[in-house]
Amino acid sequence: QVQLVESGGDLVQAGGSLNLSCTASGLTLGHNTMGWFRQAPGKEREGVACISGNGGSVYYSDSVTGRFTISRDNAKKTLSLQMNNLKPEDTAMYYCAASPLYGDPTSLCGLTVDFPYWGQGTQVSVSS
Repeated sequence: QVQLVESGGDLVQAGGSLNLSCTASGLTLGHNTMGWFRQAPGKEREGVACISGNGGSVYYSDSVTGRFTISRDNAKKTLSLQMNNLKPEDTAMYYCAASPLYGDPTSLCGLTVDFPYWGQGTQVSVSS
C-alpha cells in the first residue's frame, strides 16, 4: 500500500521560509516522478514543482520559479520543497504526489490525472 505523508506546513509572514517534507512508503521512489501540488480555496489544484525519478530534471511553475526548490532523496524515500520569500498568494494546501510514468516533469506536472498517489496535504498560510 502506497502512503505519502507531508509535513512542514505552517503559518508564516510574507517573506518568510518553510521547508515541506514528504515521506513515502510502499513504492520504490526512484521509479516515480514526484511532485508538489497546491490547492487554494475555490481554485483548481496546480502543479508547483516536479522532479524526475533520478532528480535530473525539474519543473517549476512560473509563480514559484526562483523562490522554491524541489529535491528528493530516493534512499531515504523523501521529497522536499524549500520555499523562500513566501507571498500571501502561496497560501494553499500543499500535496505530495507520485507518478510511475517516465517523462518530462514539465509535461507531467500539468496533469494531475497522471499522479495516482497523493498525500493528505499540509497547510501553508502566508500572512501579509
